[in-house]
Amino acid sequence: MTVFEAELIVQRREFAAEGVLALTLRHPLGEPLPAWEPGAHVDVLLGPGLERQYSLCGDPADRSAWRIAVLREPAGRGGSAHVHEQLGEDAKVRVRGPRNNFRLEPAPRYRFVAGGIGITPLLPMVAAAEAAGAEWTLLYGGRTRGSMAFAEELGRYGDRVTFAPEDETGLLDLPSVLDDVPAGTLVYCCGPGPLLDAVEARCPSGVLRVERFQPKQQETGGNTAFEVELARSGRTLTVAPDVSVLDAVRDAGVEVLYSCTEGTCGTCETDVLDGEPDHRDSVLTDDERATGETMLICVSRCRGGRLVLDL
Repeated sequence: MTVFEAELIVQRREFAAEGVLALTLRHPLGEPLPAWEPGAHVDVLLGPGLERQYSLCGDPADRSAWRIAVLREPAGRGGSAHVHEQLGEDAKVRVRGPRNNFRLEPAPRYRFVAGGIGITPLLPMVAAAEAAGAEWTLLYGGRTRGSMAFAEELGRYGDRVTFAPEDETGLLDLPSVLDDVPAGTLVYCCGPGPLLDAVEARCPSGVLRVERFQPKQQETGGNTAFEVELARSGRTLTVAPDVSVLDAVRDAGVEVLYSCTEGTCGTCETDVLDGEPDHRDSVLTDDERATGETMLICVSRCRGGRLVLDL
């Protein structure tokens, strides 16, 4: 499958909240950008070792431009600082995607929960739910009211959106939206890890969809060596205990798309033709893991001695 990758132009930059910079990106020749659906993200290639994933938070119907929003993280690894300091209007930046591991599934009712910059993938979801005539509410928390991005944009939805700045209201009142969830309701949540863990602990089985910015802590039984057969390449590799499948494949000269190397972006998801994966990602659902049809080769391993991959 061909993946769109191009150098785009920063058409507009504006602050969506304190420390949150929104960028509108367009094609330099005015060509339409690939279509996307709520929940999609793109890889922004900022330079060597600076590749980051940001959710698309504009209007999916507008293919003339993409919008992303980036929180300035002083203790981060340099990606957000580069965006804030280097990407002025008319700057060029390489972008790849879009990719979607957080799709909005059809439902008569939704309960959205956002923490901080986690509002970005939920923003177009709320608009889509509204357009579809679904019942929905959004509980949106942040450190302070001034730090909560797109608050004015969300204000048009009235009391269906509950703003909960921590310095005013304390921690999010999750029982108010997650206890007694009616049948047919889907819960979508994005934000920091502790919030996602708290929401997972309260949600009935099968109703929750989450997207993580940081990998979820995984309980593993340790690493052992195993073999990987690359069906299309005709190669069989030994993956050592201290080497990822991704690194073993790349060391063998086989090109494969990858990005975060943490199991959060989904870029390296690969079809499994035989064998049982040891899933260690933060992307696949429990049902997807149970099928064993795909795995994220940057972090996941093998439960047996051999895997056959469609590479």
